[in-house]
Amino acid sequence: MNGYKYKPIRFYIICFAVTWLFWISAAVLSSRSDENGISMILMLLGLFTPAVTAIVTVATSKSKALKNDLKRKLVGFYRIKPLNILIAVLSFALIVVCSILLSLLFGQSADQFAFTEDFSFSIGGTSALLTILLASVIEELGWRGYGEDSVASYFTWFTESIIFGCIWALWHLPLFWIEGTYHYGLRELGIGYMLNFLISVVPMGFLTTWVYVKNNRSMLACIIFHLFVNTMQEKIAMTPQTKCVETIVVTIAAVIVVMLNKEMFFEKKHIGNILSEKKEMRL
Repeated sequence: MNGYKYKPIRFYIICFAVTWLFWISAAVLSSRSDENGISMILMLLGLFTPAVTAIVTVATSKSKALKNDLKRKLVGFYRIKPLNILIAVLSFALIVVCSILLSLLFGQSADQFAFTEDFSFSIGGTSALLTILLASVIEELGWRGYGEDSVASYFTWFTESIIFGCIWALWHLPLFWIEGTYHYGLRELGIGYMLNFLISVVPMGFLTTWVYVKNNRSMLACIIFHLFVNTMQEKIAMTPQTKCVETIVVTIAAVIVVMLNKEMFFEKKHIGNILSEKKEMRL
């Protein structure tokens, strides 16, 4: 045992309180054309909150094991297993293809098998490409830097995936009221599309956990996967209706992943012992 006790409740309370403060303020200002710049800054500050909270939590923990673990996850490239990353990326590509094919049965167009000309939203006139890159890197720094392990230190990876998936979904909630965001556009289309996004995040949590654990808790592996998923969601011309179909396909994929990796998702040896698991790792 390493002596450090994770504090998930404190971590997530801080993340939600600070992020939502920034994002609710951004939502209020986003409707005013002369305040778009401030709204964008507030939105970015909210995006950075989990990462900053994770770094500060680790830095002030007085735990050498926790600090070394964060360092290994950040720069320990040897943790990544290329084949696992390739399987994860190809699996999500297959999910997108299957979703579009199934959507054809509901009257959607085969034109979805194409790239969009641009991203679906911009903030303050800035391309969403920057937001996607930041989300992939900054979110993972927060969630994989401390958030996911803090829950997994008390539960199996299966239970952790459910808990984290629900937390991750709810964390996005204020974005649906910030004009110019992808999430705002979904709410404008209808409450069903908003709910579909929130529901889809939960099975995605299982896939991300799978990538994380199978790559020896590598943050870089999750960044690569997160970036690929976000890019596919933005650049493939799927309709909002097809993304509802995609949620069903992602859920089926998550069930298959769990069934094929029962030992990983249901083992308990890591509980209370996460920081001691990788003693054989070298930096």
